[in-house]
Amino acid sequence: MTPRQLATLRTYQPKLFEKDLTAREAERRIAVLKAEIELANSF
Repeated sequence: MTPRQLATLRTYQPKLFEKDLTAREAERRIAVLKAEIELANSF
């Protein structure tokens, strides 16, 4: 996981944050979070 991914997940998903995530899994989770934020902002 990159430092940027680490910071993003700690900020937006602190209860589900796991230190041993791969960069690929971290990026997938960040994509899901961004999609959820976009959906929430569309209302």
